[in-house]
Amino acid sequence: MAKEWAQAFYKSKKWLKCRNSYIQYRILIDGGMCEECKQRIGYIVHHKITLTPTNIDNPDISLNHINLEYVCKDCHDMFEGHGVGNKSPEVICMFDEDGNPICRKPPYLKNTI
Repeated sequence: MAKEWAQAFYKSKKWLKCRNSYIQYRILIDGGMCEECKQRIGYIVHHKITLTPTNIDNPDISLNHINLEYVCKDCHDMFEGHGVGNKSPEVICMFDEDGNPICRKPPYLKNTI
């Protein structure tokens, strides 16, 4: 969720138009795949240079396609300050070469049955 000082920007016509044009641009390039992992469809347009109260009004930063990246939610949440309290969430489930899940218990469940 956007910080209070950024909410008006993210609801603005300028941002919505910029965001939509960037998504359309990415769809033309690779179908809208995540620019980070290239394995999932993009979900959110991310600013490479983090927006702050001092730069949000600078269109070279806030509305410039060069500063944007279309990423999936998982990749977006890995960026510092964007995940829900996790800088690097622990992987508790992976998949083998046949696509079967290989799960392990997170540390807080290790002593449970």
